[in-house]
Amino acid sequence: MNPTPSSASFAFLFPGQGTQFVGMGKDLADAFPSVRALFQQADEALGFPLSRVMLEGPQADLTRTDNAQPAILVASLACLVALEEVVGKGNLPKPAFAAGHSLGEYTALVAAGSLSVEDAVRLVRLRGRLMQEASERTPGSMVVVLGLDELTVEEICRQTGAQISSVNTDEQIVIGGERRAVARAADLCALRGARRLVPLQVAGAFHTDLMASAREGMAQALEQVPLHDPQVPIVANASAQPLTTAQQVRQELLEQLCAPVRWKHAMHFLLAQGIQTFVELGPGRVLSGMLRQMAREVRLLPIADAKSLAGVTAPWW
Repeated sequence: MNPTPSSASFAFLFPGQGTQFVGMGKDLADAFPSVRALFQQADEALGFPLSRVMLEGPQADLTRTDNAQPAILVASLACLVALEEVVGKGNLPKPAFAAGHSLGEYTALVAAGSLSVEDAVRLVRLRGRLMQEASERTPGSMVVVLGLDELTVEEICRQTGAQISSVNTDEQIVIGGERRAVARAADLCALRGARRLVPLQVAGAFHTDLMASAREGMAQALEQVPLHDPQVPIVANASAQPLTTAQQVRQELLEQLCAPVRWKHAMHFLLAQGIQTFVELGPGRVLSGMLRQMAREVRLLPIADAKSLAGVTAPWW
């Protein structure tokens, strides 16, 4: 999972939680020995058969935060190792940048050689458990706001005590926080002309101050994990700026728990660097869909399964 150096101008994107489904990665595991080896590697690192939960469910087990996070990471890496196997070991050029939405940032770090597969799956499983515990300690909620700009939503959050959890596109913003605050903010968003409000079925208010206890737990865990300078710059969730050192990575993994995911800003950063080809690796096509809303002229190559992989085997870089 260490692409060779190249002057290729494309970026890897990795999805976050919510894209999981029972059976993800099955066709890739059936077709590629490298994917089967990856699944075994993750199972051994965790000490239980995560791959069986991914492939067989039940859905209730897969959607548990502490299972969903490592499962999505492994399913996304499966797309990458399958791509490498199709192209030929050593032939896949190094992307100019990589980025991952929330949990996906860990996947990007594995792809960039900053974090091992074993450490990544253990960390994101712990991350999921800590986020669940923080949610139980301080219950919260999240709502997707469609049709309002970021400045308007920021103003409403200041008035109500809610917080912006994620800025996905110009007009898709997620708010979170204490339940009453989010309810008040949602009402004001409706009054200000929001096209639609979509409550999220999540355990709590991720990427808000309600995750402070999870951040404390992750700080302790990250002190025990070796991190390396990324071989590919990672565009950070919290700052939308590139991470190039292990120290920056360590700080980002803490900040992103309570800070909003500035995905729109990260994508605009990549576009400003001249990136026109984006390869989304992982279940679903959520990131490709959001990017298409921001930049219709870009080339999108979502790789989620064996069928989609077959369409991108020719050199596209």
